[in-house]
Amino acid sequence: MSDEEHHFESKADAGASKTYPQQAGAIRKSGYIVIKNRPCKVVEVSTSKTGKHGHAKCHFVAIDIFNGKKLEDIVPSSHNCDVPHVNRTDYQLIDISEDGFVSLLTDNGNTKDDLRLPTDDNLLTQIKDGFGEGKDLVVTVMSAMGEEQICALKDIGPKN
Repeated sequence: MSDEEHHFESKADAGASKTYPQQAGAIRKSGYIVIKNRPCKVVEVSTSKTGKHGHAKCHFVAIDIFNGKKLEDIVPSSHNCDVPHVNRTDYQLIDISEDGFVSLLTDNGNTKDDLRLPTDDNLLTQIKDGFGEGKDLVVTVMSAMGEEQICALKDIGPKN
């Protein structure tokens, strides 16, 4: 044994995993799953019967939670699938910059300036119109696997 000190590189996320394993047979509709390294929301699950030699298979149809693309995967029901840690956080909208970034107020009073406006046209119009009218807006930010995106909007009344 040596008396040397060990030095470790510190990571911002404290080494927390972006996903956790869950048995394929336990994943249900409207749950989350990782398909082709993308976090997805399951829209359809069908399970086939076991074959002569094999496993029952789960067929997942899911939609990417960030870009809306439809993805499919077939996994033996006894195997583990990756499930993303999905978080939703509400922030108050402070400002929209000309280059498409938003400035948000966090719960502890700091600002968060690294998020772009959403790509969904309907939500984008609602945010821009509401902000232009001087309303107090709260946006919901969904984050999973190191990605973040504005996914919803709430109007909490006019600015005083």
